[in-house]
Amino acid sequence: MHKWTRWQDWVALTAGAIALLAPLVTTTDTGATWTMVVLGGLIVLASAYSLYTPGERDTMSEGAHAVLGVLLFVAPWVMGFADLGGLAWTAWIAGVVTFVAGVLTLPQVSSRMHRPAASH
Repeated sequence: MHKWTRWQDWVALTAGAIALLAPLVTTTDTGATWTMVVLGGLIVLASAYSLYTPGERDTMSEGAHAVLGVLLFVAPWVMGFADLGGLAWTAWIAGVVTFVAGVLTLPQVSSRMHRPAASH
């Protein structure tokens, strides 16, 4: 797989950037802001890593997308900002998008890892 080409990683990166920047344009409080900034930033970093190093530790980075997506989805309830409509909806949607992007990439990664070695 070539660098910077997997569409699922671009989708996750975009969702992470939206989560990261959402506190700038929505009603928020301190805990919700830090939650969105940290989780959004981690999603952006994981996505950039996946885009930059395709084929190297793919399962780990794509699994990270799925886990971070779940964490972002449950964050409004766990961190107590489910009543902040715009920010909560951003977390829920970006969380689902990130999770789905990570899960959709896992079969590609798995099939590449289980191919027979090339003969000389």
